[in-house]
Amino acid sequence: MAERQEFFNRRLHSLLGVVPIGIFLIQHLVVNHFAVYGEGSFNKAAGFMEDLPFRLVLETVVIYLPILFHAILGVYIAIWIPKNNVGHYSFLRNWLFYIQRFTGIITLIFIAWHVWQTRVQVALGNVDVNYQLMQDILSSTGMFWFYMIGVISTTFHFANGLWGFSVTWGITQSPKSQKILTYVTLVVFLAISYIGVRTLIQFAYGV
Repeated sequence: MAERQEFFNRRLHSLLGVVPIGIFLIQHLVVNHFAVYGEGSFNKAAGFMEDLPFRLVLETVVIYLPILFHAILGVYIAIWIPKNNVGHYSFLRNWLFYIQRFTGIITLIFIAWHVWQTRVQVALGNVDVNYQLMQDILSSTGMFWFYMIGVISTTFHFANGLWGFSVTWGITQSPKSQKILTYVTLVVFLAISYIGVRTLIQFAYGV
């Protein structure tokens, strides 16, 4: 019974990390990347997202609740089911196992702070979601590097999580397919990290 519950928890955790959280992450990075094309482009893209019908309901059901559930399951798995496997997986994969858990903690802290600085402040009527808001936040060197570490941790956690998702759901079963997927997820990590980092530099330095 315990093994079936563990199996279910791992599958649900990995699924939530891709759908809907992973999809939202990519969409969020792409929308933010409009900042690279100028303040007007970003404000237009952000305004479109803000004007979506039933936005609060969508954010709660598609973003906040899945992230909260994924985080709770992630902490449970990290503490109670820390099954790295030195004999079965390579040295690299075992290191990635530990980095995945470490970046998960950083990602959770980063998301909580980012939501506080943006969505919560908007709800309180203190700020508007626009280019100037992010420019003000990232004008601090300390906050810029906090966001830089947070974004890179988040993109790594997602990209490497794709490997775990594929293994957990039986998509990649052979050692060869898992090795190929390792390189594929590395490319995904580099690609979406570039989008996120480039956006942060634009907000902070206007270049």
